[in-house]
Amino acid sequence: MPEAVAFLDQRPLFPGHTLVVPRRHYDTLADLPRELVEPVFGEVQTLSVAVQDAMRADGSFVAMNNVVSQSVPHLHVHVVPRRRKDGLRGFFWPRHKYESEQQMAEIATAIRDACRRVRDERGDSR
Repeated sequence: MPEAVAFLDQRPLFPGHTLVVPRRHYDTLADLPRELVEPVFGEVQTLSVAVQDAMRADGSFVAMNNVVSQSVPHLHVHVVPRRRKDGLRGFFWPRHKYESEQQMAEIATAIRDACRRVRDERGDSR
């Protein structure tokens, strides 16, 4: 069973904004056992490519908060698709809801498919 799971943020910066979380509870990065750093951040690395691919973005933004600005007291990493001149500046970003459950499901499927392609290209069996 994978050590981390990923799912779409309910109030994304942009469609495709994904959260990667360890299955077991850890409040912050400092609490994450060393042996889980690679499995969890391996998933973050995969998602950074997959989200960009699935959303046809120019790049991705990967970020996490520890305690301050951590809206949920569970370690989580944001993977956000980025486009040049997308309007994000600094750290005060407007959040949005998906247009519909269908749009959210379509985006989740596109990202899941892109994860499979990325893993296949790398020979990663996760």
